[in-house]
Amino acid sequence: MRKSYPTKGAVELTTLLADNASTMSLKAGRIASELVRFDYIDFPLVFDGFKPMVREGRFDFGELAIVTYLQALAWGKPLVLLPAVIGARFQHHCICHDAQRGVIKPADLEGRRVAVRSYTQTTGVWVRGILQEDYGVDPAGVTWVCFEDSHLEEFTDPPNVVRAEEGTTPLGMLLSGEVDAALLGSDMPADPRLQPVIADPKAAGLARYRRTGVIPMNHMAVVHADLAARRPDVVRELYRLLLESRDRDTPAGDGLQMRPFGVEAMRPSLETAVRFAFAQGVIPRPIEVDELFDDTTRLLGIRAHLPG
Repeated sequence: MRKSYPTKGAVELTTLLADNASTMSLKAGRIASELVRFDYIDFPLVFDGFKPMVREGRFDFGELAIVTYLQALAWGKPLVLLPAVIGARFQHHCICHDAQRGVIKPADLEGRRVAVRSYTQTTGVWVRGILQEDYGVDPAGVTWVCFEDSHLEEFTDPPNVVRAEEGTTPLGMLLSGEVDAALLGSDMPADPRLQPVIADPKAAGLARYRRTGVIPMNHMAVVHADLAARRPDVVRELYRLLLESRDRDTPAGDGLQMRPFGVEAMRPSLETAVRFAFAQGVIPRPIEVDELFDDTTRLLGIRAHLPG
């Protein structure tokens, strides 16, 4: 998986980057760079590119789910995190039930079946952590019905995970009554039957943020470790491009920037992601935030947090 990069001059990077709200200007070429050119490899669903990224080292640069990155680091994959959030959201609304079959509240989940695309899906890790810390739900007491394996082939699902039959979907199983709740996230259709398990999820998410300072990121930027080691100038340029695109495309609203940049700005969120992932058995050991970066990426954006 070792890659070779020129020591100077412009580089072309094989890139995994969806049409995200915060990277529209970058991907459309409205932000110029004399140092970096991008060879975009598109997938209908960007997470389908995560396996080739972590298993084959296919990409030089791109976006990756934060939980997948934590697993990649734990199992020694040659990737390095940039302190740049590409996508984030408050996750409380992502778990729903079919209101036509009765009401399901957080306290009702233990002993029930809940569908989620994969046990290691980042949204699932966030939702299980929130349910445990804020609502007293033990994730080990829930049967998680999953449809895919982990992006990391080294990971084995825990015993309270069962695999759905081929051809089924979380939404389909929920509406047929085969599961009691489902994590749908961005796949949530506008269907009045689907109601949140967590009451008033928007208010609950904002309240949790005000209490903890945690923004639950989904995807962040990563680079191949050999690129970070050989071309720190390219890594710094990638950070600049991502930041400029974010500020153009998704400026802060009401004083809240949902896509923080810089290690210190996202430290509480990363600490929480690590804590949730380890508690749920998704990663084999705790990881310190500073381990997520190397000597180049750890310093990215630091000037923004220094006076003057």
